[in-house]
Amino acid sequence: MRILHTSDWHLGQNFMGKSRQAEHRQLIDWLVAQVDEHAVDAVLIAGDIFDTGTPPSYARELYSDLVVRLHAAGVALLLLGGNHDSVATLRESSALLERLSARVVPHADAPEAQVRVLPLRASGAQAKPGCVVCAVPFIRARDVMQSEYGQSAQQKQQTLQLAIQAYYQAVFAAADAQRKTLEAELGHGVPLIATGHLTTVGASASESVREIYVGALEAFPTSAFPPVDYIALGHIHRPQKVGGLAHIRYSGSPIALSFDEATQQKEMLLVELGAAGLESVTPLPVPVFQPLVALKGNLKTLPYAFAHAAKDASAARPVWIEVTVAEDDYLADLPARIQTLTEGLPLEVLRIRRERGNNVAQLSADAGVTLDELDPLDVFARRLAHETLDDDVRDALTARYRSIVASTVEGEA
Repeated sequence: MRILHTSDWHLGQNFMGKSRQAEHRQLIDWLVAQVDEHAVDAVLIAGDIFDTGTPPSYARELYSDLVVRLHAAGVALLLLGGNHDSVATLRESSALLERLSARVVPHADAPEAQVRVLPLRASGAQAKPGCVVCAVPFIRARDVMQSEYGQSAQQKQQTLQLAIQAYYQAVFAAADAQRKTLEAELGHGVPLIATGHLTTVGASASESVREIYVGALEAFPTSAFPPVDYIALGHIHRPQKVGGLAHIRYSGSPIALSFDEATQQKEMLLVELGAAGLESVTPLPVPVFQPLVALKGNLKTLPYAFAHAAKDASAARPVWIEVTVAEDDYLADLPARIQTLTEGLPLEVLRIRRERGNNVAQLSADAGVTLDELDPLDVFARRLAHETLDDDVRDALTARYRSIVASTVEGEA
């Protein structure tokens, strides 16, 4: 069978005051065309369907439109909850969506309840089973473990890792039993796949990815996954193989969710499965529906950079710009000067970053949130985003700050 693996749509995202509604509508049109062109049997979204637990009405409309259009195309849809998704929001329409060939897995339930069978496209009165899925969504710590008084941060991390590993193994055992039953009935092999919404060891993230196990589990080891034919992962927005393994993949987000993702080629993964297991994984490049460009320079060089960025843009489709100003970043009237430089060009400057200086005032404006909505690590990450640092330095600072937060929490306990 053929599965289209995608994740991290973040429907309803407020991107520095800008809606992504038009992009997501174009994305759905593109997806439906790919499903038809490649004869896809099922679409799998591995978490973070919505950007917030209370998505705006237009985001819910897009969600419904996706379900209805795939049902009309005769394609099954499997939706996994992510750390951005509300369990209640996903659950409220799940029974109705089952009538439309969509199965929703909002949270980590009993292992046997996480087993799903994805069908081949119906060619007659009834579709045949195409594969068995260990449908594992984002696992919250409270779903699989209980905190114990006196545990250190390291002990909590180890306990959570073992609990998630045990949960995967239990779901795998239930799925494997169902697969063997199907194989006996059908007379041929049935592939087995798994899903997940978490960070794995070696995965490369971006600034829009929020740490989801702060002070507990930083990354799940690849070796702890069960032995299945393919593992469809979500949460990391950069498409990539995990540990160089072709069968463990992040599809990445289908649109850029931050400026540091602007240069990434976004994609969805066409996964071909046969009776013997995984046959191939083919990336399908996703078009850029809204161009994002990050520029850096001083007031002398930026006019040329702005002109180049505007070259293929139009008033109907302006480019969203992030500007990092060097050398002239001390000027108090910098925003006004940048605005003057872009007048008459099909550009919208969404963020101005000073290479040096105090950027704390921009923290809440960057993503349209207030400080009381952020945890300390979010604030630290957003502050770092205003600095021009090498990746290794940024990672080292983040790791050091994370350890300080964990030690503080442990001391308070």
